Amino acid sequence: MNQSNTPIIKHIPDFLDYLEIERGLSNNTQKNYNRYLNKFSLWLKMKNKENLLPHELTPEIVWDYRLYLARHLDNHNNPLSKLTQNYYLIALRSLLSYFAEKDILCIPTDKIKLPHDAQKEKSVKFLTLDQVEKLLTAPDTSNDQGLRDRAILESLFSTGLRIAELVALNQEQFKNIKNKEDLEVSIIGKGNHPRAVYFSERALLWIKKYLDTRDDDYKALFINYRGRKDSDKRLTVRSIERLVKHYSTLSNVPFFTTPHTLRHSMATDLLNQGVDLRTIQEFLGHRNIATTQIYTHVTNKRLRDVHRKYHSGKNLQN
Repeated sequence: MNQSNTPIIKHIPDFLDYLEIERGLSNNTQKNYNRYLNKFSLWLKMKNKENLLPHELTPEIVWDYRLYLARHLDNHNNPLSKLTQNYYLIALRSLLSYFAEKDILCIPTDKIKLPHDAQKEKSVKFLTLDQVEKLLTAPDTSNDQGLRDRAILESLFSTGLRIAELVALNQEQFKNIKNKEDLEVSIIGKGNHPRAVYFSERALLWIKKYLDTRDDDYKALFINYRGRKDSDKRLTVRSIERLVKHYSTLSNVPFFTTPHTLRHSMATDLLNQGVDLRTIQEFLGHRNIATTQIYTHVTNKRLRDVHRKYHSGKNLQN
């Protein structure tokens, strides 16, 4: 079958398979691409263009789609942010790149321009060390669940783990933590890429206290105490999100706090301590240094303030 004669919409399942096999992207990333491209598919159907072929996609059609995104309202009746519009357009550009790789005639990716100010909206939200301390010490550690929660929060900040990486940890990875000052654990990160993460002495202390309360054979490191006894009992991503939100409210730290905020806070702290971006990239498991560069705004402001204070030229003679 000539793929050039297949409508764009029908190429999307093969494109998602390509993301998994050729580019090794995670299931969550594939789901996001599918969601972003689904909006494009629905828009084509709304415009009676559901049979549009790849070579029939023109800059004018792309422009109309951009106008639609700019004027579209979300579920809360608010316009889509420039950053969100960016995600939809990036997904479409990735589909065009796929067409190019498969020798399917289509317009080049540079015909899809991204909003110039979209990246300005993307800022890293992080906690100060004082706020981190308030959050980490919020659980009541006089009971088993509080010990578990303290160990979870300490682990998130110590390692910079993504939430899915945290819930995937197993008991057996920590069977030799006694008297250790730190611990290196090998994990399979985003996109099935292996990397090492490091647990501090403080994080290990709370993990050990938590594991001392466990006398079960469940594989998961962090378990749900309320689950059925015959279930896996591994805490879910959603459970961790709710847990962090609960303790952020309890400790009165900023409302935007999520598990990912602790990852940002860990990276920001390293950057402020003088650790270079390449090293932070390895800690976080970023495949591209450009992803890590979102943290530079933190030190940029600090450096600007230092420059203004100490090197403003005030002591120069006229």
